[in-house]
Amino acid sequence: MASITKLLVEVYARKDCDRCSYFKSTPSCALCHDVKGVIDRVMSEVPFQFKEVDICSCEDLHRRYKEDIPTVFINGKKAFKFKVDEAEFRRKLRKELIKAGLMRITGKKRRQYS
Repeated sequence: MASITKLLVEVYARKDCDRCSYFKSTPSCALCHDVKGVIDRVMSEVPFQFKEVDICSCEDLHRRYKEDIPTVFINGKKAFKFKVDEAEFRRKLRKELIKAGLMRITGKKRRQYS
């Protein structure tokens, strides 16, 4: 049985994000909440690893992303900023799964004939 390629989805945000606290009674970011909701729904159907990255843990990350959170990466590629469209997220995940599968197949064939 062939192994399934596992994608990595990362969300760059701040643990203490209060960007949207002015509009809500709770001190949590509505943008981050919405993004995580979409990711959770899709994760129940499509296999991928999920990682939250606190941009405050690294000065360089904080400098690069402080105005652009949440930012979502799929396999290291920037995929979304601020909001995630669920249909587009699914499409990008499928594309990455297909790409990874093709690379795995062509890599095996290449090693076989070397």
